[in-house]
Amino acid sequence: MHPVLEHVTQDIIERSREPRQAYLARIQAAIDNGPHRSTLACGNLAHGFAACSSAEKADLAGNQKANIAIVSAYNDMLSAHEPYKDFPALIKAAITEAGGVAQFAGGVPAMCDGITQGQPGMELSLFSRDVIAMATAISLSHNMFDGAMYLGVCDKIVPGLLIGALSFGHLPAVFVPAGPMTTGLSNKEKVRIRQLYAEGKVGRAELLESESQSYHSAGTCTFYGTANSNQMMVEIMGLHLPGSSFINPYTPLRDELTKAAAKQILKFTALGQDYRPIGRVIDEKAIINAIIGLLATGGSTNHTIHLIAIARAAGITINWYDFDRLSKIIPSLTRIYPNGQADINHFQAAGGMGVLIAELLKNGLLHGDILTIGDRHGMEQYGQEPKLVEGKLVWEPCPAHSLDDSVLSSVAKPFAAGGGLHVMHGNLGRGISKISAVAEEHQVVEAPAVVFDDQDDVVAAFKRGELEKDCIVVLRFQGPKANGMPELHKLTPPLGVLQDKGFKVALITDGRMSGASGKVPSAIHMCPECIEGGPLAKVRTGDRIYLNTQTGEVNVLVDEIEFESREPEANHAKGHHVGMGRELFGAFRQGASSAETGACNLFVAD
Repeated sequence: MHPVLEHVTQDIIERSREPRQAYLARIQAAIDNGPHRSTLACGNLAHGFAACSSAEKADLAGNQKANIAIVSAYNDMLSAHEPYKDFPALIKAAITEAGGVAQFAGGVPAMCDGITQGQPGMELSLFSRDVIAMATAISLSHNMFDGAMYLGVCDKIVPGLLIGALSFGHLPAVFVPAGPMTTGLSNKEKVRIRQLYAEGKVGRAELLESESQSYHSAGTCTFYGTANSNQMMVEIMGLHLPGSSFINPYTPLRDELTKAAAKQILKFTALGQDYRPIGRVIDEKAIINAIIGLLATGGSTNHTIHLIAIARAAGITINWYDFDRLSKIIPSLTRIYPNGQADINHFQAAGGMGVLIAELLKNGLLHGDILTIGDRHGMEQYGQEPKLVEGKLVWEPCPAHSLDDSVLSSVAKPFAAGGGLHVMHGNLGRGISKISAVAEEHQVVEAPAVVFDDQDDVVAAFKRGELEKDCIVVLRFQGPKANGMPELHKLTPPLGVLQDKGFKVALITDGRMSGASGKVPSAIHMCPECIEGGPLAKVRTGDRIYLNTQTGEVNVLVDEIEFESREPEANHAKGHHVGMGRELFGAFRQGASSAETGACNLFVAD
C-alpha cells in the first residue's frame, strides 16, 4: 500500500471516528429491531401486501422470505433510464425463482443535465439530488423490506439514491446499471460542430443533426461525464456486480447481469448467513476507493461535491484536501472524452473496470480489503469480467493488460503522473480545478478579469466580439445559495473558440462546470460563494488575475489593502428564483451548505 494512501486513510478514519460510530450505532439499533415486518400491526401489513398474490402474502406474513424493494429512476424521456422499464419484471421473476419476494417500492425523479444545460431548469439540478435522497427514504419508509435494489444512472440520481440508501444503512443494497448507448458520432466531430455553431458558421439544423447522431439511442451518453463517472464510482466501491457498469442495454448479457444482481441481494439479507448491510459496505476505505477511481480516470468534478455528501450520509468526513493529496500519487490511467477522444465503449473494449481495478490493486493504489456485493469479500473478483458462455453467466479473468493503451494505460506508463484534480486557493478563496483535459500550455493564465453575473451575458459578450482578447471570465453568484449552482457547460464552446484563436482564457466561478467540460482552464466551486460575501464578489473588470492550475494558485493581483477594503458587489442577475419550478426551491437555496461541504440540505440533527 502506498504510504500516502495509508496516511490519508488513517486521517479520514480518525477524523470520522465520532460521526461514524454514531452512524453505526444507528444501524445496529435498526438491526436489533428486525426483521422489520414483524413490527407492523396487522392492518399495516395487510396494506403492505394487499396487491400481492396469495403465495406472496403467505411468504410476507411469515417473515421467512426476504422482501426486496425496487427503487427506480425510470422514465422514458431520458435515454439512460429508458431501459429500466423492463428491469422490475426481470428482477421480480429472478427473486421469486431464488426464493424471495420483490415489490416496486417507489420511483424517484430523474432529470437530465444534458436537456436543462444552459436553461432555467438546470438551477434545480443539484437540489434534485437531495429530493432523490428524500424520495428514496420515503420509498423505504413502509418498513416492509429486507434489502433494496437501486436503479439509476445519471448525474444527481446515483448520489441521491446512495444517500437515501445510506439512511437505511441496515438494509443490504445492490445498484443496477442500465449501460451506455452504443457509439455514435465521434466526440471530435461533435466538438467541431459545436464550436462552428458558436462562431455562427453552421446553423441550428446542422447542430441538431450532429447532436442527434451523438445521442442516438437508449443508454447512457458515451462521454465520460458525471453519469459514467457514477457507474465507475459505484463499481469501485463494490456496489455493482463486477464488470457490470458498461455493458450496453438491450443485450443478453445486460439482462443476465440484472437477474444475477437480483439473486445476489438475497444472499445478504439479515435472514441469511452472510449479512451485508450497505452501511457497513460503504466505509472509509470504500469512499477512498471512489476518490481514487475518480482521479485515475479523470472523472467529473461534480463528485468533489457529491462524494462529500455521500460520505457524510455514512458518518464519514472527507474534504477537498483529501482529493488533492491523493491526486499527487494516483496517476491518470484513461483517455476518455473530455480527457481524450475515446468514449466509454472504447474504454470497455480496452479492458474496462476489471483491468483498471487490477492495475491499481497491483500497485498498492486501491483498498482491496473492502466489503462488496461480489461473491467474495474484497476486490479480487472485480478484476474479472462477466461473459455468457453457452447462455450461462460466468466471470472470467480480465486481460492481463490493456488491449488499447491509447485509452487505458498502466501505472508504469501513465498519461500523467497525477490525477489532475487540484484544490485552488488564494486571495479569491478555495475551489477545484480539473486539468486532466487541459493542454499543458493552457494550464497557467494571467490576464485581466471580465466580470459577469449571468452566463447568458457571457455568451452575448462573446457574440459581440468583446471577449476577443486575453481574459479571465469571472462568473459570480452561481453558488448553491444564489441560484442552485447550475452547471455552466454552455460556456465551453465559446471559450474553446477563443482558446483556439490563440487567446489566453480561463474561467473562475462559484458555480459548477459539466462533467463533459475540460479543455479550458478553470477554478470552479469557489468558496465562500459570492452571495455570502466571498472574495470573488470583490473582483472588478480589468483586475489582473493569476491562475495556475498546476500549483493551485488563484489570486487577484490587486494591492492587498485596496482589495480587502472593497465591499462585495450585490448580485445584479435577476429572474433566477421564479419560473420552471424554481419558486418551490427557496428553502433549498436558503439551507444549502457550501460546495466544499457537499452543497447539501440534509443531515439536520435533532
